[in-house]
Amino acid sequence: MDAVLLIARILFSIMFVMSGLNHLAKADHMLPYAQMKGVPMPKLSVQLSGVLLLLGGLSVILGVWADLGALVLAVLLVVMAVKMHDFWKHTDPQAKQGEMIGFMKNIGLAGGALFIFAIAATEGSNYGPAITESLFSIAP
Repeated sequence: MDAVLLIARILFSIMFVMSGLNHLAKADHMLPYAQMKGVPMPKLSVQLSGVLLLLGGLSVILGVWADLGALVLAVLLVVMAVKMHDFWKHTDPQAKQGEMIGFMKNIGLAGGALFIFAIAATEGSNYGPAITESLFSIAP
């Protein structure tokens, strides 16, 4: 079962690792979209979100305070969903649908990250091989 849990963590988190690397390597390419969405300090925000995505993903994969990594990912995903995929502001049906898909994807992934947080932070639970113990402790 440990192998399955580790594979699940890898499959869930690899997107965040890759996306984080992409945010860092291609920040200049993402800058116009961040500016269009009114993100404060857009270049720094793109880079900071890249660092958080990368570290959160690695944290969950490696089991280094995986509860904290999953919580960071969940919060970041909700913030990004609201700020970057504001479908309610669009009148064009195609743009609205595209933004709604991005919004729902981020919200769904945030739910998965919260699930990982809850499992990793629950005392005595097993979420597969890990390098460190959980940072938080939730009573079962």
